[in-house]
Amino acid sequence: QVRLVESGGGLVQAGGSLRLSCAASGRTVSDYVMGWFRQAPGKEREFVAAISRSGTITNYADSVKGRFTMSRDNAKNTVSLQMTSLKPEDTAVYYCGARYTDLDYEVRRNSYDYSYWGQGTQVTVSS
Repeated sequence: QVRLVESGGGLVQAGGSLRLSCAASGRTVSDYVMGWFRQAPGKEREFVAAISRSGTITNYADSVKGRFTMSRDNAKNTVSLQMTSLKPEDTAVYYCGARYTDLDYEVRRNSYDYSYWGQGTQVTVSS
């Protein structure tokens, strides 16, 4: 069982930056593929970024590539999402997900592949 808690959301102007964090407890996060997803009102949850358990492989949605950076600190049991050049269309609730794996190179883009989720943190980008 993994418990995930997101933080760092807020209100920011277009062009600004935010850093989201996801703190894991219960199990060591180094055994898990980690992902960030987001869900805007009236829309389905969509993939944002994922990182392999070692942190050597990352994968990003085209809409955030070059603007967002996902990282992890397994020693601190945390993952982060650095978001820059934010746009109003980035407005959503951002969720952290975890999937157990024994593969060092695995990343996942489908939310159904993740077993554990945090409660989400709201990101609002004003124009």
